Amino acid sequence: MSIENNKAQFFIESIFDDTEIAFAMKTDSELERAYFLFKMIKSEPLVRIGTAITNFALKAHMPVEHLIRASVFDHFCGGITEEDCMATIDKMYAKKVHAVLDYSVEGKETENQFDFAMDKTLKILDFVKEKQSIPFAVFKPTGFGRFKIYQKITEKEPLSVEEQEEWRKIEDRYDTVCKKAFENDVPLLIDAEESWMQTAADDLIERMMTKYNKNKAIVYSTLQMYRWDRLDYLKELHKRAIAKGFYIGMKIVRGAYMEKERERATEKRYISPICNTKQETDKNYDAAVLYMMENDKMAIFAGTHNEKSSLKLIELADKHKIDKNDIRMWFGQLYGMSDHISFNLAEKGYNVAKYLPFGPVRDVMPYLIRRAEENTSVAGQTNRELKLLKTERRRRKLTK
Repeated sequence: MSIENNKAQFFIESIFDDTEIAFAMKTDSELERAYFLFKMIKSEPLVRIGTAITNFALKAHMPVEHLIRASVFDHFCGGITEEDCMATIDKMYAKKVHAVLDYSVEGKETENQFDFAMDKTLKILDFVKEKQSIPFAVFKPTGFGRFKIYQKITEKEPLSVEEQEEWRKIEDRYDTVCKKAFENDVPLLIDAEESWMQTAADDLIERMMTKYNKNKAIVYSTLQMYRWDRLDYLKELHKRAIAKGFYIGMKIVRGAYMEKERERATEKRYISPICNTKQETDKNYDAAVLYMMENDKMAIFAGTHNEKSSLKLIELADKHKIDKNDIRMWFGQLYGMSDHISFNLAEKGYNVAKYLPFGPVRDVMPYLIRRAEENTSVAGQTNRELKLLKTERRRRKLTK
């Protein structure tokens, strides 16, 4: 390891290794539950078996909600309703960490369900309007419309008359929610999904930015930087933003659908949109952050569980004399993960927000299963969580 890498690693550890701060919110029993969960998640066979059993139990309407809630649900989710989440939100905010309420019900396919998701987002925008602890609202594109409609538009397939009306309703849902975000002055994060539907969402989100981001970033899109084309997309979007006079709000993440993307590319025989290596993804991610920090009229939400990427953003903020608490720069992590990043950064005065999923236990299970599968596929993530939890368990035993 080079001297520079040694220095960087030492600095990362000096910032993020305080487990007393990282796990200050957790009781001893919650710490033990977290350790047990990540030990389970580390085993791919156990995750596979547990997922199958859970799915069977839910489909058979067996009374397993209490067990799920007492284990994986309460670790990764804030509650069933917005109000249910407030105890967790208040505890985090006491430690200077904000929350992003994320209604994490997935896989719905009817107009009534899409309208319900829109109404839920509108309710959240009103709910958080006066709450400093909840600085953003969020929704998924497929929460507001069928995946197949986005896909057909992305792939430039003609829509039937009925599908054109369906798409018009999706556009109306976006505009209704973005208008409410603008009126309430609450920034709105719109998540990214699979590449073969994303262009339709990108174009619609850009229209919302053009309309509602004239004075500052209210509408935020999301870039998944495991896609090798996303940096070029960001640069082209920036050119259009300059020409049309709007601000860019962007959540930068590595991505969440890698295996699915590669499998589809192989099956359909097209070039995979995913970077060939983890190193290329890391480089792409850092390049996007650098580009945003070096240009005006941009606001960044850095969604990352990577210490080095977090450190690079800190260094860029220092270089460009951007205050730690500038509202154009946020760090974000998922609730239940990477507390060593979230709470240590917040303690040092940076803007930090945890994505806090909520919703009925049965409806949130697809999200929870995806969380477990993603942690299983990223061995370093789970091993790091276990190492930190071990350190804190040991520290508490020694101080008793």
